[in-house]
Amino acid sequence: MENKKMVYEEKELHPASGWLVLFLTILLYIVAFFGIIAAAVTLENNEESILGGLLMAVSIIWVTFGWVPFLGLKVMRPNEALVLTLFGKYIGTLKKEGFFFVNIFASPVAPRSGAVVNTAPSGNAYTVSNISRKLSLKTMTHNNAKQKINDLSGNPIEVGIMVTWRVVNTAKAVFNVENFQTFLSIQADSTLRDVARCYPYDSTDSDEKTLRGSSSEVAEKLKEILQQRVDIAGLEIIEARITHLAYAQEIAAAMLQRQQATAIIEARQKIVDGAVGMVEMALQKLSESNVCELDEERKAQMVSNLLVVLCGNKDAQPIVNSGSIY
Repeated sequence: MENKKMVYEEKELHPASGWLVLFLTILLYIVAFFGIIAAAVTLENNEESILGGLLMAVSIIWVTFGWVPFLGLKVMRPNEALVLTLFGKYIGTLKKEGFFFVNIFASPVAPRSGAVVNTAPSGNAYTVSNISRKLSLKTMTHNNAKQKINDLSGNPIEVGIMVTWRVVNTAKAVFNVENFQTFLSIQADSTLRDVARCYPYDSTDSDEKTLRGSSSEVAEKLKEILQQRVDIAGLEIIEARITHLAYAQEIAAAMLQRQQATAIIEARQKIVDGAVGMVEMALQKLSESNVCELDEERKAQMVSNLLVVLCGNKDAQPIVNSGSIY
C-alpha cells in the first residue's frame, strides 16, 4: 500500500475574550467564599439543613478547582502565534494579539528544541533553542557560514549566504518538518551550492553573467530556488544574497596575478591608444603650421621616438642635437 504524506494547512482560531472568563472566574470565587460563610451559618443554626450542606459542598469544590479555567487564558503579543492541539489533533493556530481563552485541554506545540546545526565543512556550529512554545512571525535573518564550492569554470571559491525569512504557515512549520530553522539552514547551503556551480566567479566577457558582476540576478535565482524548497515548511523567503565571495586560499595568489596581468594589459591598451592619437595630432600640427618639412623617413623616426617616450615605463632622457638633423 502506498504511503501518502499528510501536509498540514493552517487554520486560524477565533477564541473568546479572556477578560470575560477572568472576570466570571473571580466573581465565582467571591461568591464561593460568601457561600461557605452562609453555609456555615446555616449549618450552625440548623444542623440537619440539606441546603446548607449542599451549598457548603459546592462552594468548597469551586474554591478547590476554580483555578482550572485560568489554564485556558493566553496572552498574545504582536507577531506571535500559538499552535494548539487537542488530544493529539491539530485544532488551529492563535495569531491575534490580545488576551484570549481557549480550551483548557488544548496544548501548545512548538518545533523540537536543542538541535545543533552544522552549517559548514569547517565545523562551525550553532544551537537552535526554543524556550517558548509560541512561534515568532517576525522577519528574521539567517546567516550561514561560508563554504567551499567549485564555480562553473571549476575554480574553488568560498561563498557565504544570508537569508531574510519569516514564518507564514505555522501548521507546516510545526508538523511538516522536524525543526524549520535547521531545515532552512540545510536548504540554504544546498541551494547556494547548486546556484554557484552555474556561474563563473569572473569573466572577461562583459555579456556573461558572473557571481561577482551579476549579484542581482544571482540573488533572484537563490530566492526562487530556495522558496520552492522551503515551501513545505511554511516559510517565506524575502531575500537571499551572497555575503562572502572569494577565491579559495590555494588559488587566491594565482588568481591575483591573473587579475594584475589583465589590469596591466588593459592599461597598456589605453596608453597606446592615447599615444597614437597624440602622435597624429603632433604631425598634423607641424604640417599645418609649416614649421619644418619632414620626409617619410624623418616622420617614421619622429613617430618612433614619440611612441617610446609616451609608452615607456620610465621617464625619457632627452638628447639635445645642436647640429643638423641630416
